[in-house]
Amino acid sequence: MTIQVVGIGLDGEAGLSESVRQIVDQATILVGSDRHLRYFPDHPAPRIILQDLTATLVEIQHYLLAFETNTPDLDPIVVVLVSGDPLFFGLGRLLLAKFPPEKLTFHPHLSSIQLAFNRVKIPWQDAEIISTHGRSFEQLTQALQQGTEKIAILTDTTDHTPKAIARLLSSLDLPTVYQFWVCENLGGIDERVQQWSIDQISTQKFASLNVVILLRESSLSPRLDLSQVPFFGIPDQLFCSFSDRPGLMTKREVRTLILGELALQPEQIIWDIGAGTGSVSIEIARLFANSTVYAVEKTAAGTALIEQNRERFQTNNVISIHGEAPAILHRLRAPHRIFIGGSGGNLEEILGLCSLRLIAGGTIVLALATLEHLNRALNWLENRIAVEQTWRYQLLQVQLSRSVPISSLTRFSPLNPVTILTIHHLPNV
Repeated sequence: MTIQVVGIGLDGEAGLSESVRQIVDQATILVGSDRHLRYFPDHPAPRIILQDLTATLVEIQHYLLAFETNTPDLDPIVVVLVSGDPLFFGLGRLLLAKFPPEKLTFHPHLSSIQLAFNRVKIPWQDAEIISTHGRSFEQLTQALQQGTEKIAILTDTTDHTPKAIARLLSSLDLPTVYQFWVCENLGGIDERVQQWSIDQISTQKFASLNVVILLRESSLSPRLDLSQVPFFGIPDQLFCSFSDRPGLMTKREVRTLILGELALQPEQIIWDIGAGTGSVSIEIARLFANSTVYAVEKTAAGTALIEQNRERFQTNNVISIHGEAPAILHRLRAPHRIFIGGSGGNLEEILGLCSLRLIAGGTIVLALATLEHLNRALNWLENRIAVEQTWRYQLLQVQLSRSVPISSLTRFSPLNPVTILTIHHLPNV
């Protein structure tokens, strides 16, 4: 007994090599979807229509048992017709779980993913391939939030269509922009490969056989219509961000809470330590044009992003400082408010210097993502309060989720939890 698993494209029998055609001709039984079986209308062998996978595998086993009983001197040849490469999100995995590997031979065809990237003319060795057949959008959501450069999605006809993917993409408020390609009927006479905008997707009808390709844009447009930007709570997607870590910024919902904890006033000096992309600095600077915000960042990439965002949002009162805290902080004017978004392993030293430079009556706010950093900050505070009684603090535990569409339904996708530590330095009496 041998089972020959033959990959086939939309060009049908014409796309098979001569040797594979001969294998199909010798089949004692043909297994495949109704579409695949129609490519061989004159084949004399009995057929099993591939519908429910488990039931089909059982039917193949029954056929082999009956064949062995009725014709013990003949060796049955089962030919299973599948789309593309049977070992690429295909039936091959299930066949290997049911039959001995030595009984199986695979004859792959071009996969839809391979065809899609070649039609779009993009190298794909570094692409992330995601199948949504019978699966959730969780893997796709994670890839989008991480800013994966190239994503190929095997869709289905019910819950994970191009329209559903477009709705998900819109709902995530990503700091990155993606080209959206839909590749339909690849290899067929009615093949269509086209790039669409998110708005266009909702009004289009697509063939049931399609692959979606998402390609991350290299950068945002430098021009920004500030009249269309909210004055408070800027969407994450409007900021220039790290190309390899686009999600590495203080999220909009957390930024609004941080600004509330800072209790800002006009004409203040504010330090933003570990500023990253400068999102917190930009928010402060737009709200208080007569304040000065020092955005301190130790990485060259982060400093460049701060400059890009400063120009993008026309916030000339943001001063980008490239250097490592706490050493660089000695050069800055004494602050009324301090936000610490990153410490680079120098948390206690940074807090120590900030406590000395902070103007009496000022406030320090920290956004802490780990228990270890929270414990270090609280230990520093206890030691400081033991020496100087003019310090007070409070904690705010932030656990937020954003809604994301799942076909016609909605679920919550959690953001990373953050602890906001607010430290007040009481004015001297």
